[in-house]
Amino acid sequence: MARTVTDAAIGATLSDAQVDRIFRALADATRRDIVRRTLTAEASISELAADYDMTFAAVQKHIAVLEAADLVARTPRGRERIIRGNPDTIARARDLLGHFEQLWRARIDRLDALLAEHP
Repeated sequence: MARTVTDAAIGATLSDAQVDRIFRALADATRRDIVRRTLTAEASISELAADYDMTFAAVQKHIAVLEAADLVARTPRGRERIIRGNPDTIARARDLLGHFEQLWRARIDRLDALLAEHP
């Protein structure tokens, strides 16, 4: 049974499967670079592939992984497929990491308070 990471502070709900897809996709340097490039400007798959030392098909596979994670969107424009980054998914991942940071900081604050009570 898939759990769901929910927090009112982040205003978004991500299933475990979505979180896994997002961070698995971002674990690869080429995919992170594609996300970075397509967040600043749309690019065709050919334009993206021209900058990597890999086949066009390999770049298409990276893009498919990013699409599955909703980190990029592919839009047909004539004969080309235009890729653009999805800032909403990046924001949701950032919010999730921020939520984890808050949990960690609260834990450290509780530990500090406990140590202050019992020096």
